[in-house]
Amino acid sequence: MATSDDILKDAKEEFSLVEDHESDNRTAAEDDIRFARLEEQWLADIKTQRQKEGRPTLTINKLPAFIRQVVNDSRQNKPQIKVHPQDSGADKETAKVYDGLIRNIQYASNADVAYDTATESAVSGGFGYFRIITEHAYEDTFDLDILIERVGNPFSIYGDPHSTAADSSDWNSAFVVDMQSKAAFERQYPGATQVNWGGADWTDMEAPWLEDEQVMVAEWWTREQYEKEILKLADGTIVSVEDLEKAPQLAEIRFKIGAGYLKIVQQRKAKCWRVKQTILNGAEVLAENPWPGQFIPIVPVYGEEINLKGRRYFRSLIHPAIDAQRMFNVWRSTSMELAALSPRVPFIGPKGAFKSDPNWANANRASIPHLEYDGQVAPQRQPLDVGPAAGALQEALNASDDMKAVIGLYDASLGARSNETSGRAIMARQREGDVSTFHFIDNMARAIRHAGRILIDLIPKIYTQDRIIRVLGEDQQAENIPLGKPTPLKDNKGQPQMQPNPETGQMEPMTKVYDLSAGKYDLTVTTGPSFTTRREEAAFQMTEMIRALPASAPVLGKHLAKNLDWPGADEIAEDLEALAPKPGGGIPPEVQEAIQKGMEELKAKTAELEQLKADKSLEAAKMQGEQQRQQADAAISASKAQSDAQLNAQKISLERMKAEAEAQANSEKMALEAEKLRLEQQKLDIAWFEAETARKVAEKPEPRPAPKAA
Repeated sequence: MATSDDILKDAKEEFSLVEDHESDNRTAAEDDIRFARLEEQWLADIKTQRQKEGRPTLTINKLPAFIRQVVNDSRQNKPQIKVHPQDSGADKETAKVYDGLIRNIQYASNADVAYDTATESAVSGGFGYFRIITEHAYEDTFDLDILIERVGNPFSIYGDPHSTAADSSDWNSAFVVDMQSKAAFERQYPGATQVNWGGADWTDMEAPWLEDEQVMVAEWWTREQYEKEILKLADGTIVSVEDLEKAPQLAEIRFKIGAGYLKIVQQRKAKCWRVKQTILNGAEVLAENPWPGQFIPIVPVYGEEINLKGRRYFRSLIHPAIDAQRMFNVWRSTSMELAALSPRVPFIGPKGAFKSDPNWANANRASIPHLEYDGQVAPQRQPLDVGPAAGALQEALNASDDMKAVIGLYDASLGARSNETSGRAIMARQREGDVSTFHFIDNMARAIRHAGRILIDLIPKIYTQDRIIRVLGEDQQAENIPLGKPTPLKDNKGQPQMQPNPETGQMEPMTKVYDLSAGKYDLTVTTGPSFTTRREEAAFQMTEMIRALPASAPVLGKHLAKNLDWPGADEIAEDLEALAPKPGGGIPPEVQEAIQKGMEELKAKTAELEQLKADKSLEAAKMQGEQQRQQADAAISASKAQSDAQLNAQKISLERMKAEAEAQANSEKMALEAEKLRLEQQKLDIAWFEAETARKVAEKPEPRPAPKAA
């Protein structure tokens, strides 16, 4: 086991390596942020020289508009995490609980602030971060909650220099540093043993671990691979040997295996990851904390990535536009300087022409209504050479166009009026701008996808059995779900799902026991408008559909009201739902049930009529037909009592079926009559045949006796 001195040595060596590896990215990011956000856009020596000469140094910063365009586009299109079952142990209902729990984690953490800060850092400097942490749910409980935390200072994170994954999910090392004053350090870590700032451990300390009166405290996150034995049991359960020996919830399985009721059918070694957080300063290890997940819970959001000879460079949106912005400032300053010289152009006239009026002394600077002059020739003002000023303005416009070209955002994307005249052309230009900067939005989606994997890995380890969790739906409606206990299932409308009890036959609510540790789950991330935006868009589209197709208003009215933000919109939706046409043309459910029952019985009786063909029973067929007519008449009467106008079509249909039944009965009657006639004819034929046979026998002469022999 490594000692504290070994850990300190390894940490310092690793930090020195990553600091050197990230130096170029961090320098470029700091320069870009200072240039674009703090407006430090003039080179120091040029600015000093111009100020000494009294020349203007204007800073007309156009870069924040480009940054806001991308960042605010990201804010309007939040990536959404969707969880899916991955193996046979998982199911869709539990996946919905995962979805709702992740939404609740994001809501409780103000995760949108963390996402927006990371995106803005990536667009402005080339990289940003957010973290996933665990905290106790309340001050008087041992239950933990997962939170997503904002990283306001992206320079406090140092990632793994050996990482190659686009989302850095393969980080095996990371540092989170915090520069503290010596007094603040002593207050936060009163148990630290080596706070003797004059001791050898601190006097020999080098930057950045100790700078002046500040000490650096670092979280060193490490991830290492190890192997563990996993078992497959006869009932399909897969469990690790470590969990089987220690986990209290597996006591029953341990007993079954020990008693020989449950056999181990397969065994192998699996590669797993172990994550640890070590808090240290330059002289001492302050704490070591194991992390329950298999990923380092720090999520980077990158800007534009360039990989050169295995080294990754991250650049901001505005990095290639710095020179164009500098040129814009120079030429605008120059044009202002040239324009400011215009009132100083002197007047020229003959000697003595200016003596009669003292106002001539300020005539080139002040607005004077009239001037007098001596002599025959009036003084003339020298013409202003506007060529240099016009040229400077043109160069400023060229520099402005250069900024748009290198960034890829043009006037239409920035909301300015351009030479496009049709809406389709403007949207096409805006789409071009979105495509040119979409890699920033896509990198944010990748980061949230990696964050979702971290959450899915942590959730079953943090939210265990015998606990009530809060989940949020897409409409932000909260619901409490108990883990490890039967929970009623609800449909999409929030109503309980019912099923028949096989013993009693009564309808009972369907229940489910949620176990977040059972099964494997995966996720997808979709980028699109948030629920509120999609709701507003849905309301707009439904309004347009009602305008185009007024007949759809009774059907769409309730849905339109639900998607509006009026006070009492839900109540209005309920009232509209009561007015909406019911399935089956507005017939009440009980009447529909009676009609349906009558139709089913009619079909059953029709099937019985087929059996009557074999029985050749006309009276039975008439009886069944009469019952069908009575049932059809009863159904029609019940429907007519509720709504005669609405039941006309159904009545006609039932009358038609009744007529068909009568026709079928008459057909059966005719068939039976024909059969009866055929039988009578057969009897007559038989009687005739018998009579004819008897007549022939009677008419036949008696046989004469044979002659006797002589």
